Amino acid sequence: MSVAPAWLTLIVPSLFTVISAVRVVFWWKSRDRTPTAEETFSALQRTQRLAVVISVAFTAWSFMLYPYGDAYQQSHIAFYMAITVISCIFCMMHVRVAAFAVAIIVNGAFVVFFMASGHATFIAIAINILLVSFGMLAVLMVNYGNFERMIVAQQQTEALSNENLRLANIDSLTGLPNRRAFFKHLSEAFEAATLQGTRLAVGVIDLDGFKPVNDLYGHSSGDRLLMEVANRLTLYFASKEMFLARLGGDEFAFVISNVAPQRDVVAEGNRMCAYMHSPFILPDATIIISGSIGIAVYPDLASSQEELFDRADYALYHGKRQKRGNSTLFTVHHVEEIHRDARIEQTLKQADFPSEMSVVFQPIVDGFQNRTVGFEALARWNSPTLGPVSPAQFIPIAERAGIIGGLTRTLLKKALHAAGTWPDQMRLSFNLSAQDLNSPEAVMAVIAIIENSPFDAERLDLEITETAFIHDTRQAKQSVEMLRKIGCGISLDDFGTGYSSLTALHSLPLTKIKIDQSFVNQIQDNPASEKIVRSVLTLGREMGLDAIVEGVETQQELSLITQLGGNFFQGYLFSPPMGETAILRFLQDEEQALGSRLSNG
Repeated sequence: MSVAPAWLTLIVPSLFTVISAVRVVFWWKSRDRTPTAEETFSALQRTQRLAVVISVAFTAWSFMLYPYGDAYQQSHIAFYMAITVISCIFCMMHVRVAAFAVAIIVNGAFVVFFMASGHATFIAIAINILLVSFGMLAVLMVNYGNFERMIVAQQQTEALSNENLRLANIDSLTGLPNRRAFFKHLSEAFEAATLQGTRLAVGVIDLDGFKPVNDLYGHSSGDRLLMEVANRLTLYFASKEMFLARLGGDEFAFVISNVAPQRDVVAEGNRMCAYMHSPFILPDATIIISGSIGIAVYPDLASSQEELFDRADYALYHGKRQKRGNSTLFTVHHVEEIHRDARIEQTLKQADFPSEMSVVFQPIVDGFQNRTVGFEALARWNSPTLGPVSPAQFIPIAERAGIIGGLTRTLLKKALHAAGTWPDQMRLSFNLSAQDLNSPEAVMAVIAIIENSPFDAERLDLEITETAFIHDTRQAKQSVEMLRKIGCGISLDDFGTGYSSLTALHSLPLTKIKIDQSFVNQIQDNPASEKIVRSVLTLGREMGLDAIVEGVETQQELSLITQLGGNFFQGYLFSPPMGETAILRFLQDEEQALGSRLSNG
């Protein structure tokens, strides 16, 4: 400062200090913020440009100071330039271009300048700095290479982790979000709906008729069908701001956020069901299935995300029993049903079956002979706590609760005991649950009761529904074959209401089919029901199976079904269910009436 101008010793370094301080403040303020990729790229480019500008400025300032002062002061300038460059190379080790720019500009100028000075000491310093610079840049290249490989490895690890996370939340068959992703999204959507005070709808979709596709065409066709269903649902949901997922098997689910009060989710669900009902063209076959949907809405009738999903699932279960192929909204009526069913289930679990359960019998009539040929046993429950409970209520509850086996055994013993007093030609029909056929132990318990009873097994018809074989066709077939070996007849109950009935006709050793009463009610006013009944009766004759028409209540229905080829009937037109003590009297009256008609004829 004593020999050089003030603008070189005070003004220029003060300006450099201010610029450096501004940079320090800038970096300090942004130290906790993670920049975007675009911001990072821009910052790196800015650093490279600043490296060139600052290197040129500091080098020029150093050379401008060199003419002033003695040899010691000039040596200090040389030391300052060399040691600062080394520090900069270390500091910018991960910004390779900037580090090279500083080294080349400063040290390049340094070596050239001091080599040209003619002073032996400065020439030696220049050579030393040149060698050190080469060493430093070599180390920089090695470290930068290691740094680059570390970043690439980190990116690969993150990519693999993200892929694993994606795969953990994606259904591998359909490509839709899986069950785990669905409940994660539901949790987030429910939290948002709670905070924002908006409505949230959850729907559960179950395919009707999927199991027979696997049975008839194999699992590969079933998988292709699921993929086509997923594609079709994805197209339907594409413009509707809905989250769609596959829960597993043939079950899907969706979440609708911000549901407007006036939005009709049931009508929307019905449109979805109709959309799914169009034929699916597969390589093996053209398949027509339908879908049933259960829907629940928060906060209308659900207070938590678990309750929201459970109530959508309950609405689905209820809808599949009442109106398959449509959507069902969970309502206050369902809340009452849940409470009622829970009360029935608890009472049923504590019930004394032998004393509380009883059996009534409804005649099965041969229309050609105008004579009763058998009776169907029907369960009745008179609870000391609840009073008389309809079998339409307690039978499904017993099945869901897993106690239907004990109920079946009690009722079968009572039915067989009562039938033991009937005339020798009279047959007994008895309903078995799916759980009575789903294991060798269960069917052996049924066989033991039959063989230890006074009633001939060859006069016993055991009725099963499609649910008895829809989950485990092989075991159901084995159970049915065991029952056939002891002489029992096998009837397929409620034929025409399920999707597996044709499969059952093909795979099970049936002796009878029963046409569901839903096709009989007002058949004279329903051409579709008339065609279905005619077709089933024709199919039964072609396969050598007796067809029993259930639910005949009017003479008009009887006349029409007889014209269609019906022969065996059951319903209130002939008699309501009766107790065992009334059967013999009923048969005697029938014989007297028949004899009277014959004598008058």
